[in-house]
Amino acid sequence: MSKTVIRASTLDDLDAVESLENRAFPGDRLSRRSLRRYIVAPNALMLSALSDGAFAGYALVGLRARSLVASLYSIAVDPDMSGRGLGKALMLAVERGAAARGRTSLTLEVRADNSGAVALYERLGYARFDVLADYYEDGQSALRMKKALKAPA
Repeated sequence: MSKTVIRASTLDDLDAVESLENRAFPGDRLSRRSLRRYIVAPNALMLSALSDGAFAGYALVGLRARSLVASLYSIAVDPDMSGRGLGKALMLAVERGAAARGRTSLTLEVRADNSGAVALYERLGYARFDVLADYYEDGQSALRMKKALKAPA
């Protein structure tokens, strides 16, 4: 049984995050410069997932000032480590982190053709509220989804 740890990303994770970003997404990638900026930005929450000590994924949430809504910018799990619940663990961790920072909901965009991710988000309680046509570089549409967050106890 593998041991999963979710923790705040650090600049030491930058190489692994960038490598995964480039492997996971054929287009619409975040640049190394953007990833570096998000790791240290006070208005972002970036978490890294480790499985048995190895980098396994990350999630990035934007936290705009004076907004109660957090926005999932990116999430990726190493394809070699899929099926271990890492995507779910990352989502639950960013939800807790956003709620702890006073956000009352989390929104995201997901490729309409990414049935696995859409199913995960729906299992976690996200509801579709919009479709953005021609959203991605390759012309694919995005589903917009949203979930209310519970305030931390």
